[in-house]
Amino acid sequence: MTIALTTVQIREAAQRLRGYVRQTPVLEVDGDDFGLPGVTLVLKQEYLQHAGSFKTRGALTHLLTREIPAAGVVAASGGNHGCAVAYAARRMGKQATIFVPGVCPPGKRELIASYGATLRVVGDRYADALAASEDFQRDSGALAIHAFDQPETMLGQATVGFEFEHQAPALDAVLVAVGGGGLIGGIAAWYQGRTRLIGVEPEAAPTLAHALAAGHPVEAPAGGVAADSLAPRQVGTLMFPFAQRYVDHVALVSDEAIVAAQQALWRVLRIVAEPGGAAAVAALLSGRVAVQPGQRIGVLLCGANTDAVHFPSLPIASAKDSAK
Repeated sequence: MTIALTTVQIREAAQRLRGYVRQTPVLEVDGDDFGLPGVTLVLKQEYLQHAGSFKTRGALTHLLTREIPAAGVVAASGGNHGCAVAYAARRMGKQATIFVPGVCPPGKRELIASYGATLRVVGDRYADALAASEDFQRDSGALAIHAFDQPETMLGQATVGFEFEHQAPALDAVLVAVGGGGLIGGIAAWYQGRTRLIGVEPEAAPTLAHALAAGHPVEAPAGGVAADSLAPRQVGTLMFPFAQRYVDHVALVSDEAIVAAQQALWRVLRIVAEPGGAAAVAALLSGRVAVQPGQRIGVLLCGANTDAVHFPSLPIASAKDSAK
């Protein structure tokens, strides 16, 4: 199956989402700070989006353009998509049922539940949650919102590319982490080759790399430190033609490189990124993507829903104590 995702449609989607999503900021950083002399890093801070990731754009596009049945919406997710659908459903006054696998971190489960969604934990990996969600959809009549392989999902994610190019034109390359591929597929549909687009995947979950090698989506390993966000077993069929045509290549990064990138983002910029959100930076810092002095490299920091941040529990002082 193929879809026609045009720049006109993407502009219209961006207009539709105004007032519902944040225009996330762009931060220009001297590459010297990360050991990349002479390079300018242009970081799109999409982790500041509602619900902590770009996924909210796709989720809201569904709810703003489709008829929602009485049973509400249902989604399967490794975590971020579930957070986004739960948020979008609450925003629009609809019921959401979210299926997640055991690999979904506690923090993401808590965020989903905090938005009022019904949370169900099924199996070990995304594929298990997806199968359970499909059974629920058939029985309940709820509207299914796929994490990456539906036109509305890709259209919403494409608005990241629209926004990024207007904020930071004339980039030499844009690096985007890949899981199911809805994000990079949507961004590819926007740029259409005007900017070099590079996908980044964990070595433990090379979904797009395997698909490009085979000439079509195929099953790939689905593990690693970013398994909750970048390991759906295979990329979507809808995004694949856009990737074939417009993605320059895919860089694979180790779990160790991803963790090192998370640490570097915190050390240098005090940015907290989840593993999937730091994967694109990992490709630069590990040398998997070569850059040259004078280049401006766009990097999408796509998610920050991590359990790595812990705040101390402080006793709440009573009014009597405060008066002392």
